[in-house]
Amino acid sequence: MEQLPGLPAAAFDKADSSPDAAFYEQPRFVTHIDDGAIAAVTETYRALLPPNGVLLDLMSSWVSHLPPEVAYASVIGHGMNAEELAANPRFSRWFVQDLNADPTLSLDDAAFDGACLCVSVQYLQRPVEVFQQVARVLKRGAPFIVSFSNRCFPSKAVAIWQALSGPDQQRLVSAYMQAAGFGDIGSRTSTPPGSDPLWMVSGRAAAS
Repeated sequence: MEQLPGLPAAAFDKADSSPDAAFYEQPRFVTHIDDGAIAAVTETYRALLPPNGVLLDLMSSWVSHLPPEVAYASVIGHGMNAEELAANPRFSRWFVQDLNADPTLSLDDAAFDGACLCVSVQYLQRPVEVFQQVARVLKRGAPFIVSFSNRCFPSKAVAIWQALSGPDQQRLVSAYMQAAGFGDIGSRTSTPPGSDPLWMVSGRAAAS
């Protein structure tokens, strides 16, 4: 499937073409953005993700940055390292899956009240297909929040991502969302002095 019209397939190539599972085999119990950027992610989640809802946290790890005072009915986690996911206290359950190898989510249609993807969108080689799957599993009008900074594993980030800067990357993620059928697409930027810059894109699922 062509990910975006006008972009060559090579736009989603990676310098390191070895299996992603091998790269993520060892757990990394670190945060990939600093406290200021984490606070901006948490505040956006607080504003947009519905309390008491069922959430999907894609491409996640041992911490989800969800507001600690907000209760959710359940949080389903996805990632690439079982040890990291097992250590996340917010998860009701979790699963490991390489979305570059298989973007199809084994989850029911319209099962989630919200979804988030933090600091990992740059690694997706089939982003529109993944976003279409997210749209499928979300209820109508449910939010999907994608956030990222200027950090990455360069060998695993796709070529088009590394050719762009933050605002253009934000426009690229908006294009992913539009191509996947999301509506009400908006963006937020947080660049507090002395903190990592953070760019966010959110959209809402259309009818399933």
